[in-house]
Amino acid sequence: MTALTGTRRLARLVLRRDRIRLAIWVLGTPLLGYALAGSVVGIYPDEAARQGYATTSASSLVARAFNGPIAGTDVGAVAVAETYVTLALIVALLSTFAVTRHTRQNEETGRAELLGASVVGRYAPLTAALLVVVAANVAAAALLAVALAGAGLPLAGSVAAAGAVGGVGVAFTGVAAVTAQVSVTSRGANALAAAVVGLSFVLRAAGDVFGDTSVDGTRVESAWPSWLSPLGWGNQVRAFGGERWWVLALPFALLLAGVALAYALAERRDQGGGLVAPRRKPATGAAWLLSPAGLAWRMQRGTLLGWAVGIAVLGVSMGVAADEFNAMIEQNPAAAEAINAMGGGADLVDAYLAAMLGLFALTIGAYVVQALLRVRGDEADGVLEAALATAVSRTRWLGTQVLAAALGALALLLLAGLTTGLGYGLVTGDPLGEAIALGGAALLRLPALLVVAGVVTALFGLLPRRSVVLSWTALLVFLLLGQLGAVLELPQAALNVSPYTHVPSVPAVDPAMLPLVVLAGVAAALLAVGVAGFRHRDVPS
Repeated sequence: MTALTGTRRLARLVLRRDRIRLAIWVLGTPLLGYALAGSVVGIYPDEAARQGYATTSASSLVARAFNGPIAGTDVGAVAVAETYVTLALIVALLSTFAVTRHTRQNEETGRAELLGASVVGRYAPLTAALLVVVAANVAAAALLAVALAGAGLPLAGSVAAAGAVGGVGVAFTGVAAVTAQVSVTSRGANALAAAVVGLSFVLRAAGDVFGDTSVDGTRVESAWPSWLSPLGWGNQVRAFGGERWWVLALPFALLLAGVALAYALAERRDQGGGLVAPRRKPATGAAWLLSPAGLAWRMQRGTLLGWAVGIAVLGVSMGVAADEFNAMIEQNPAAAEAINAMGGGADLVDAYLAAMLGLFALTIGAYVVQALLRVRGDEADGVLEAALATAVSRTRWLGTQVLAAALGALALLLLAGLTTGLGYGLVTGDPLGEAIALGGAALLRLPALLVVAGVVTALFGLLPRRSVVLSWTALLVFLLLGQLGAVLELPQAALNVSPYTHVPSVPAVDPAMLPLVVLAGVAAALLAVGVAGFRHRDVPS
């Protein structure tokens, strides 16, 4: 028996367990890329519009930090500038989560010990997970290239752009292989990998901000920090701007280095253990941990803090960028029309701010899904069964989890509005007034997030084994319909499926209470269905 014995069978097991997740990943990435690229092609149809966009983006530090450098005035270069960072961050996180799920999580739950009792080599579980995740990235990149070409972009640039996105996923596959050896828990491994993704984003942003602008003011040459970032490598491919194909070798080099390091670390630890020992806990717990509410807060506070930091930084940045917004689109009526479709209203700055608050609400929807799906994890791990063996009813336990997620969403929404208003107010000279105004506008998005919570709760109560995949799928559908549906001119019946469609785009328009009341009623009905289903089914499912 060798160290890789059983790899093929374990890879088939990974494919069997993740067949739905992988299908959504491999098919959803090119579909999202097609939708984003198609909308950009429609917004910037002629050379004059693209010239104005490129010049303004190259001169805007905020645009360079968040979108990266633009490679020229070709329609494909504009599409990459608008879509690359979003797609790259998605595939980076999907890759790290998938590797952790089939390595560290298997050890944490005891599956790896059962597999190790059979004829399985020491490196086989890790290798099987890596093979599947790399193959998923390659497949998604291939389909993304076809999708971008189908959106009307040149083929060579489409292949380069898709390779850049897929390369990010491949690079962070190697990163996750290492973090799975370091941490003793899957949560810790994911947190370490996410921290590397965040550091990569910061390095890329720093390199692009401090880069040099071309003589004609339409291109940006990134500074050296961008070359230290796997996210920055994708920009250096220069899709649609004189492709540099050799850069695509860098993610695979990082993958090989990560795999070699992961194998070496695996030799130096026990199965189920990690290189970093878990922090020693107090001998006795606090009294408030004895209640479901206290336990929910203890489990959610770390995640909530991480989300809060990210939203605060983005909020201030988006608020400051609002002052540059008129200059970015004053010569592009199509862009103004798209922003109005997303944010509503005639005032472009208010429409921009409304669109940003809508994007924050969609992003916080991911926090709601993540927080509530912890209940499914507790059920699968046996924690829920132990909790219900005490004097805690099912209704109280699940209601506490929903309340904790809703309060977290409320806090994040308020923080998003306050920080966005603060950033905008620092430019306009009224930080307090703008913060209060946008903080109140952000809170109007809460009913939509309650609907998201209701959907997740209903799926957990009725279809627990499918709740994870279906919950994330539902959020993705809401994202596509709520933010891109209007730009893509989808029929109103399709747009109405998303709860975000029914939220008034304050401050661009006047608030309307009836849609919010209806959304609250829908959320209450979904929550009731979820609680009723949970009360009448077996635990574990």
